[in-house]
Amino acid sequence: MKTAFGITLLLFSFAASAVDPVKPLLDTDVDIFDTDSVRRGAGFFANYCMGCHSAKQIRYSRIAKDLELSEDTMRREFMFGNVKIHDYLETAMSKEDGENAFGVAPPDLSLVVRAKGGDWVYSYLKGFYTDPKRPFGVNNLVSPDVAMPNVLWELQGTQEPVIKKINGADAVIDVRLVKKGEMPPKEFDQALTDIVNFLAYVSEPSKLQRLPLGKYVILFLVVLAVIMYRLKKEYWKNIH
Repeated sequence: MKTAFGITLLLFSFAASAVDPVKPLLDTDVDIFDTDSVRRGAGFFANYCMGCHSAKQIRYSRIAKDLELSEDTMRREFMFGNVKIHDYLETAMSKEDGENAFGVAPPDLSLVVRAKGGDWVYSYLKGFYTDPKRPFGVNNLVSPDVAMPNVLWELQGTQEPVIKKINGADAVIDVRLVKKGEMPPKEFDQALTDIVNFLAYVSEPSKLQRLPLGKYVILFLVVLAVIMYRLKKEYWKNIH
């Protein structure tokens, strides 16, 4: 119930701005078992996202355990301020400050990949473009008129909209990079994949244990089925 309620709240928070994009979503290969990618994504999340967004469904200690990181490494790379190792990933921004700054409190991102999908999150983060009519000077291809600024613009660079007439009205159908950022495009795409992998891990960290265990459960059931079948044959062979 708690998980379902969280997903409902997350969907509601995006409902005001999320519409079906004109351009199909970009594909991303979500792999939470790529621990190097998840670790890099945690770093990006801590440095670029946690100023506004929380991930209150997971503790620093759980990340340290799953990624096999020491507390010193966690403090050096992901834990800032006076947070403790068993704290949840909380943002320093209050709900009131978020509403004053953006018009709406930035949502918790613990379940965003489960609610929207990895492709949506990846496409959304890559879909910002310049728009002087918006409060922060940017708009988004996937979620038009979203309140969030492009926090990764220094890494990505500047994108402009590709506009086409649809039913007599101008519509943004794509974006193009017009000014390079600190990262080459391929490196930036990998950074986005890292963030998505981290958020996918946060949304269901038990997958790291559950999925590998599943193959052994299936193997056990297959062996059990063979044993039960042979037992049944042995039991009924003299009964006519």
